Amino acid sequence: MSKDFRPWKIDETQLLPPSVQDYVPRDHLSRLIVALVREELDLSAIAGSYRSVLGQPPFDPRMMTALLLHGYASGIYSSRRIARAASERADFMMIVAGDAPDFRTISEFRRRHLKALAALFVQVLQLAEKAGLVKLGHVALDGTKIKANASKHKAMSYERMKKREAELAAEVDRWLKAAEAADREEDKLYGKQRGDEMPDWVADKQKRLEKIRQAKAELEAEAKAAAEQEMRRREKAEEQRKAEGRKKNGKTPAPPKTEPEGKAQRNFTDPESRILKTKDGYIQGYNAQAAVDAQAQIIVAQSLTHSMSDQDQLVPLIDEIKDNLGRKPKEASADAGYCSEANLAALAEREVGAYLATGRAKHPAEGRPKITGPLVQAMRDKLKRAGRRTRYRLRKQVVEPVFGQIKQARGFRQFLLRGIEKVRAEWALICTAHNLTKLARAA
Repeated sequence: MSKDFRPWKIDETQLLPPSVQDYVPRDHLSRLIVALVREELDLSAIAGSYRSVLGQPPFDPRMMTALLLHGYASGIYSSRRIARAASERADFMMIVAGDAPDFRTISEFRRRHLKALAALFVQVLQLAEKAGLVKLGHVALDGTKIKANASKHKAMSYERMKKREAELAAEVDRWLKAAEAADREEDKLYGKQRGDEMPDWVADKQKRLEKIRQAKAELEAEAKAAAEQEMRRREKAEEQRKAEGRKKNGKTPAPPKTEPEGKAQRNFTDPESRILKTKDGYIQGYNAQAAVDAQAQIIVAQSLTHSMSDQDQLVPLIDEIKDNLGRKPKEASADAGYCSEANLAALAEREVGAYLATGRAKHPAEGRPKITGPLVQAMRDKLKRAGRRTRYRLRKQVVEPVFGQIKQARGFRQFLLRGIEKVRAEWALICTAHNLTKLARAA
């Protein structure tokens, strides 16, 4: 006897037309995002920018915002992939109500309102606090290197720029001299044309030469600014020494160089990105920072820099937590990349309990004592006394899983936008989407 199967009613029409919402579970992330966008989030900065009554009515900003936020929370970042999902996936179809925008419309909406979309991070964070997901008892800080939308092979060092600039200038100059000497022959060759049309290869070399000169000038300007800043620092330190009546120790240091180091590099695709070292080698990218609350792994502060070092990011992140939520955390932990006398003093001044590793080793208090000073030594002793019971152990289980969820679970490993301001806004969107997923899980 053959097995009976459930009927497959693929060709059967339904008595009543179905709603696309019927195919999305009530506890789905997309429903939470739609509810927040419609009832909680203030989108006046976006809606207020539409003032002209001419042309076709634009898509509802609430729908477009919900579509982008759900895309980022679902690990879909490209405008083309979001547009495809809006016509293929039930959760995205529910958001657009069956009227899917074109990928160009999605891309233009993100470009036009990027700053306002990044500002939603604070609103979503405050909603998470109201839901009881943020306690600020312990906050862990860390950074992760993310690839820029540029190849590291499109970068050139200052030394190479000077050499290549001379080579290209000589090549273009040789061609121009040859062209001037061959005017009559070219008149016969080109006929009615002017005869001075530039070949494609020369135009390309001239464009390349202009790019190299521009990048070279930017590196020189940066080096000059850094030298001036160093001179001001030395003058201030000298004035303080004289005021305190201390003797001058050692030789007078050589003046800072106003010319860039030969190995200083600039990328032609995204000039504001930098070559950064990671455990897997070198990448062209940015250093993304996050401060994560231990209660539910909510990101309470975020920033982005193109610097390799993390030291200068600790105090701004702690201050941003207070700006975002109106109060500071009780404790903060971070790895050895954030440890310095200045940072420990700043945390003590803000009355934040510090747990900063003093060396890069298996145990936070071990490793070669490269970082010195009385506050660093006190921190080293504090971590040794606590041993395995130290609060520093919370860092790995609080902040590192967040980067794993962003990069591994949601597949964000490269920025789509270029330029540090746009990339900062994109990172804010990524952090907003992460907090939305935590809100949905708690709900």
